[in-house]
Amino acid sequence: MDKHYGQIVELVIRKKGVSISQLARMTNMNRRSVYNWFNQKYLKQEIIHEIGILISHDFSAEFPELFRKSDFMQTQGGFHSDYPSENANAIWKDKYIELLEKYNTLLRSRVESNRHS
Repeated sequence: MDKHYGQIVELVIRKKGVSISQLARMTNMNRRSVYNWFNQKYLKQEIIHEIGILISHDFSAEFPELFRKSDFMQTQGGFHSDYPSENANAIWKDKYIELLEKYNTLLRSRVESNRHS
């Protein structure tokens, strides 16, 4: 049977409940690149491995020809990844910036309403 790697990876990601935006942030890619991965019949082994680590999924079941179970072994603190702190920081940074923007909008509206009073 001929596998479509991108479709298999997409299915796993969606079953895990990971959004495309989340995956894009975790991989430091844009959403368009993530969608392009899903359209590729043959995806690079490194990309599949990185995604598996980031979403805590063992792709050796879907791709036994590419991976062994030990490629996705858990470490004591969870799945091993070279990226966790950077990705967590990026997510919190995005939330912080969004909150600051809302706060600034609220302040502007208060200043405007005080001028008209």
